[in-house]
Amino acid sequence: MEQIISGISTLFPQFNAYFFAGAVVFARLIGFVRFAPVFHRTDVISYVKIGFVFLFTLMLTPLLNPPPVPAGTSLILLIILNITCGAIIGYTARLLILAIESAGDMINTQMGLSSAMVMDPSSNSQTALLSNCLTLFGTIIFIHIGGLYWMFKALIRSFQIFPIYASSLPLDQIINLNYLITMTSNVLYIGLQLAAPILLATLGQDIILGIISRTAPQVNVFQLSFLFKPVFGAAIMIWILPMLVNVITDFFNSHAAIF
Repeated sequence: MEQIISGISTLFPQFNAYFFAGAVVFARLIGFVRFAPVFHRTDVISYVKIGFVFLFTLMLTPLLNPPPVPAGTSLILLIILNITCGAIIGYTARLLILAIESAGDMINTQMGLSSAMVMDPSSNSQTALLSNCLTLFGTIIFIHIGGLYWMFKALIRSFQIFPIYASSLPLDQIINLNYLITMTSNVLYIGLQLAAPILLATLGQDIILGIISRTAPQVNVFQLSFLFKPVFGAAIMIWILPMLVNVITDFFNSHAAIF
């Protein structure tokens, strides 16, 4: 195999540079696809992901016009650094979806649907029903407003900031660290803001049922809550759905600078 590669390198002098650069680009794309929204889901089979990464590598590598491989370059170190770079970009975008997922968890618990769990193929675990639905809803909005374009634009820009043969990772230039820290620390806070209308509505319902329990102790309020909470919560959610679309869209647009 080494003789074949050396023979091809003799016939095509740029083959070695393009082959080395392609391996590095492939590693960065693998890290990106592993954590990025839409691509990270395990219901998208691995062969499709690898095929997409391979085709994108073939298209992107010639555009980078890779220089000759510097002497003493460690391929293993470059692969590790590039996987890390791609993973940071993908995980940053995924934080936006995680905030919506946390809102779905809060709504699901407040509506009394904690026992309504479904199998999520993206994580191979049991997840809340409304959390899964709201996550898919937010992912669709993210795609609709151009979230995939933002991610790939950030990925391509990363090759200008962090060249393929660089031996150090400039985190402060690849990603906006202030936004990243803010998003990581405020995932639950943002989820609470998105879930606030339903949480307040169900809280008001609990207060009303508590008053009924004090004035008419013979009424089984505990049993009534299992009936009214899911119905009332679903009605409120359907009512605020158009407003929720606008809120989620504004949320994504306000954090577009993170890329």
